[in-house]
Amino acid sequence: MKHRAKPRPTQQPSYIFQVESLSHEGRGIAHYGSHPDHPADKQGKKVFISYALPGETVKAQITHAVKRLEEADAIQLLSEASTFRVEPKCPHFKSCGGCNMQHIHPDEQIRLKQDVLKSHLQHFAGIQPEEWLPPLRSLREDYRRKARIGVRYLPHKDQLVVGFRERQTNKLTSIDRCLVLDQEFGSITRLKQLLQSLTAKAAIGHIELAMGDCDIALTVRHTEKLNTEDVNRLKQFALDRGWQLYLQDAGPDSLKRMDDENAEMRLHYRLNDFDVAFGFNPHDFTQVNSTINPQMVKLACDLLDLKQGERVLDLFCGLGNFSLPLARCVGATGQVVGVEGSEDMVQRGAENAERNDLGQLKFFSQDLTKDFSHHSWANQGFDALLIDPPRAGAEEIMHYMPNFGAKRIVYVSCNPATLARDAGLLVQQGYRLIKAGVMDMFTHTGHVESIALFEKDNEIND
Repeated sequence: MKHRAKPRPTQQPSYIFQVESLSHEGRGIAHYGSHPDHPADKQGKKVFISYALPGETVKAQITHAVKRLEEADAIQLLSEASTFRVEPKCPHFKSCGGCNMQHIHPDEQIRLKQDVLKSHLQHFAGIQPEEWLPPLRSLREDYRRKARIGVRYLPHKDQLVVGFRERQTNKLTSIDRCLVLDQEFGSITRLKQLLQSLTAKAAIGHIELAMGDCDIALTVRHTEKLNTEDVNRLKQFALDRGWQLYLQDAGPDSLKRMDDENAEMRLHYRLNDFDVAFGFNPHDFTQVNSTINPQMVKLACDLLDLKQGERVLDLFCGLGNFSLPLARCVGATGQVVGVEGSEDMVQRGAENAERNDLGQLKFFSQDLTKDFSHHSWANQGFDALLIDPPRAGAEEIMHYMPNFGAKRIVYVSCNPATLARDAGLLVQQGYRLIKAGVMDMFTHTGHVESIALFEKDNEIND
């Protein structure tokens, strides 16, 4: 029986577009109808064009189409470049799925993120702050202190691909260096050579890098047991660099430190403005930007304007990134309560409080998406409150906010849409949005980190 050859994939068409504006994630927005070669049946249809900027005329190839919109990649610039176009420094810019806004001037990136926050507050809550805060900006290009790097074995080549996911696919882009990773581990070439030399290289799933102020951890996740020779190679690589080495072959409980099996599994960082030090597990959640985090914590504490002896509640507190500085602000006569869903993080927070001699700081484990009204910590009454929820926000908690009694609330957010939604709920509960602003936690990406100050509206509630 004859076999039919597989049909070759049809190449998507390309068209000329005039770019009108920029989407929230940094893609150019255009519409069919602005050029004579556009199909008549697509007139007025919106197109999101990667790598294109407002005011430019580009030739773009369609990559995805649905009923109401299409997506495309700019493949040729046909006009003068936008005034805020810059040349990306990274050679992997168009293939790697990471820094999708690297072709946009940093000032314009900040302005775009500010516009995202403004438009979300207006759309979801119909409000604007009484004052816009100046943005917090990253002080260095190589800002990332944590990264998960994919590893994929190609059996037909007996070779590993080590890198990050390509944009909108599960494929990996092989990289030798990442410019936004801290320079201490930004060069990945020798790490790739090490992994390629392993007997069990096909069993490596991915690697993780994490960094404290003066220490670095390399975690190798593998799907089958590594032989002694492979383990010794990994150990020597770590010892030569003064890194900690961890192996993990299953869930979190399988994590083992290998460079010094008797040492604790901890990295460390300090917040010098508050004279506090933190210990954390390499896989704990910590803020990735080493220059924004100290600025963010100081801004949050300044906005709360805490006095000695006040009581503060820190919700979704993690390992105490805000809790410990808050405890310094209120002094030994005050009290800070940190609440977090992860028992491991609560334990880490308690260890950090003890290490810093902060007896006025207590941590509690609680799933904050469930009813907590019967717990003693929720009924103590507080002068101020800080909340730093995950991307889903804290909708379930908003109705309870007046019960805490806090006059001032600082809300730190990694999702402007859920911040705006929750801001509207806080206004309904009698709070005013006093100040808001963005923080460039993830430079060259469309991720928007923001902060907002709310105060109790005494005119409504007295």
